[in-house]
Amino acid sequence: MRHVRFPAQRVAGTAAGAEGTTTAPARRLGDKARWYLPAAVTADFVGAAAPVGLVFDAAQQARPVSCALAAALAWTGVQGLRRRYSSRTLGESRGVLPVVHDWLILIGILAVARVMTGEATPRLAALGALLPALLVTVACHKLTYRHLSAARREAQAVSRVLVIGEPEAAEHVIAHLAARTDHPYVVVGVVPVGDGSLTSGVPVAARLDAGMPEAPNGDGAPVLGAVRSHHADLVLVAPGARIAGERLRRVAWALHDEGLELAVFPGLVEISVKRLETQSAGGLAVLRVAPPVGRGVQTLLKSVLDRLGAAVGLLLLSPLFLAVVLAIRLGSRGPAFYSQRRIGRDGEPFVMWKFRTMVVDADRLKAELTGANENDGLMFKMRRDPRVTRVGRLLRRTSLDELPQLVNVLTGSMSLVGPRPPLPEEVAEYDEVELRRLTVRPGMTGLWQISGRSDLSWDETIQLDLQYVDNWSFTSDVDVMGRTLRAVVDGRGAY
Repeated sequence: MRHVRFPAQRVAGTAAGAEGTTTAPARRLGDKARWYLPAAVTADFVGAAAPVGLVFDAAQQARPVSCALAAALAWTGVQGLRRRYSSRTLGESRGVLPVVHDWLILIGILAVARVMTGEATPRLAALGALLPALLVTVACHKLTYRHLSAARREAQAVSRVLVIGEPEAAEHVIAHLAARTDHPYVVVGVVPVGDGSLTSGVPVAARLDAGMPEAPNGDGAPVLGAVRSHHADLVLVAPGARIAGERLRRVAWALHDEGLELAVFPGLVEISVKRLETQSAGGLAVLRVAPPVGRGVQTLLKSVLDRLGAAVGLLLLSPLFLAVVLAIRLGSRGPAFYSQRRIGRDGEPFVMWKFRTMVVDADRLKAELTGANENDGLMFKMRRDPRVTRVGRLLRRTSLDELPQLVNVLTGSMSLVGPRPPLPEEVAEYDEVELRRLTVRPGMTGLWQISGRSDLSWDETIQLDLQYVDNWSFTSDVDVMGRTLRAVVDGRGAY
C-alpha cells in the first residue's frame, strides 16, 4: 500500500518511434545485493538460536545448545520451505502477517518435538524464547526492503520489461510505471499491436499486425526477437480487443517454450494484492477483487488499538501537555487549545482539538491571505504563514500541535491512522471520488503524513487517502505509525 514519492524515469528510451533501437542492460532482478541471502539466513539462525540457548541455559536444561540449534534449524527450514530465501522474494515487502504465519508453523513443529523428546522447559518460557526470532526476522526484512527500495529509485535491481499492447493501452502502462519507483520494472521496449503512434519515447522493438496472423507462430517470432534484442526479462501484456484470448495464448506458448516470463496487466490500479484472488470459470482466468475491509476482526483490532493507544498516550504525555500549554500561554495571548469543526466518517461533523499555533484571530486573517495560498487544491497552505506564532512553528515542525487529537481518537470521532480530517468548506467542493475519503474515520496520521505532508499537491493527497481507504489493514496501520516517527524527525513538509 505504500506510495513512493520519488519519481524517476523508469523507462529506457530514445526518441519516440525509434523502432528496433537496442538498449544497454540495466541491473536485473537477479542482481539484488549479494548480502541479502546471507543476512537473512544469519538473522533467522541467530535470532532463533541465541534466545533459546540463553533461556534454556538459565532454566538449567540438560542440552541448551542442542535445543538452540534445533530451534534455529527449524526456523531456517520453515523459511526455506516457504521460499523466503528465493531471489524473487528477498528484499520484497511482505508485511508482518506472512512472518507471523511462518512463526506459528515453527511453534507447531517445536511443540510436536517437545512432546516427542519430553523436553520440560516451562511453556511460557519456551514461547518467550522463540519470540525474538519473529522480531529479528521482521527487522531484517525491513532493512533489506529499505535498501532495495533505494536501489530501485536508481533503476537498479530491476526486471527489464517489454510491453505489448494496442498503442493507447501500452502507453498507459508505460506512463504509470515511469512515474513510480515502488516496483521492480524498467520498461526497455514496446511492441504495439496495430497502427498508431507512441509518444512515450520508449524504443519500438517490433510491431504486430492488427489482426491475428494465420501462421501459429506469426506473433511469437517477432516478440521473441524483441525480447532478445532488448535483453528483456519479462513480457508485460496490456490486453485489448486485438491481443487477447487465443492470440495471447499463442504468445504465451512462444515465450514459455523459451523459458521466458509473461505477465498480464488486468487494468486495475491502486488495488492491494491482498484483495485479489485468481479463479477459473469455464476456462476463463478470472481475477476476483474483494471489497475493502469494512468489518470483522481487523476493524475490531483497529478500534482497540485506537482507544487503548489514545488512553495510554494521554496518560504518558500529560507532563508534555502541561509544558506545551505553558509555552503557548507565555508565547502569545489567547488560549492554549484550538478547536475547529471538521468532517468525519460518513460526513458527520465533529470538533477537532489541537494546540494553538496561530494568533487568536487567524481565521479572520485567512481571507486576506487567500491569494498567497501555495496549495493547488482546496487546502490552504503557506510555507511562511504570518499567522503562525514562534512557539507554533516549533510545534508544527515537531507535530506536537496534533497531540490533543488523542482526545478525538479516544471519543471515537478520529482514528490513529486514516485520511486527513477535512474542513466543511472543503467537503462542500468534493466530487464523487473525493467523497470516498469519508467512508473511514479521519486519522491523526496517514499516508499523507509520511509522504510529504504539506509538500503534497491536492491530487497527491487525494490519491494517498483513496489508496488508504481501499487497501487499509491492521498491519498497514501499525506500519504507518512506525514510519510516522521517522517523518516527524525528518520534518519534511511540516509548516
